[in-house]
Amino acid sequence: MADVPTLVEQARQGRPRAVARLISLVEGASPQLREVMAALAPLAGGAYVVGVTGSPGVGKSTSTSALVAAYRRTGKRVGVLAVDPSSPFSGGALLGDRVRMSEHASDPGVYIRSMATRGHLGGLAWAAPQAIRVLDAAGCDVILVETVGVGQSEVEIAAQADTSVLLLAPGMGDGIQAAKAGILEIGDVYVVNKADREGADATARELNHMLGLGEARSPGDWRPPIVKTVAARGEGIDEVVEALEKHRAWMEEHGVLAERRMRRAAGEVETIAVTALRERIGDLHGDRRLGALAERVVAGELDPYTAADELVTAVTERG
Repeated sequence: MADVPTLVEQARQGRPRAVARLISLVEGASPQLREVMAALAPLAGGAYVVGVTGSPGVGKSTSTSALVAAYRRTGKRVGVLAVDPSSPFSGGALLGDRVRMSEHASDPGVYIRSMATRGHLGGLAWAAPQAIRVLDAAGCDVILVETVGVGQSEVEIAAQADTSVLLLAPGMGDGIQAAKAGILEIGDVYVVNKADREGADATARELNHMLGLGEARSPGDWRPPIVKTVAARGEGIDEVVEALEKHRAWMEEHGVLAERRMRRAAGEVETIAVTALRERIGDLHGDRRLGALAERVVAGELDPYTAADELVTAVTERG
């Protein structure tokens, strides 16, 4: 059993091994998970969480690495949660993001963690919210959450970040087509990376046009900026950081930041509650009541919604 109070204290002191151990307890759904979260709760809440997302190949890892360097120049401690696709064989992360960010490996002010999605859709790992809390409580000023390459429906990062950065790149087919619908609506800051390539200006114009066709904005509403970068050379990254800080200031001024964090906490609580309920229902699979309800549904004596209500009642009464 891990000594949770000691691990938390060491994490607060910036010891990477303690942070790694706490996140491993989270990922492994340890029996001590509740103890860990209870210990971290009063320590978290100070970090600025930035989500970095976009289609595969737009330069998310390179951009994230450049953002780390920019924030470190200002003296901020940075945590990076890089979510990699799961290996279909081992279930682990492929660790490609950590390889690309190796230049920061020796910096004590940077903590980089790769997490596997383990089949969880939405571009994030299921344990991401708790891992973010670990990095927050460990004293990170900024937490950069880099998702796997996402498509139109995988927009979960918008619910987990204070600010979402959506990356596009020219020369990858129709950039707007790749980012339309759901994913185009999640960005607070848009970045056209690899802007030294032909078509960057056209991509920026198309994006600006698409944003103009979106929902009407009232005076004072946030208008997502479009920043062109060449992340591999660090060009335009300072402008991205400036846009992020402007968005943070706007959210604080209008109460949006507190509202987003409230929604994030509500979603986390709901997910934990639903998971617990699902586990209890799973315990009933060998129970005669579930079988009896199924028989009545098959016989047409009961509709599945009424049967489900009875099942929930049975589960809650047991709890």
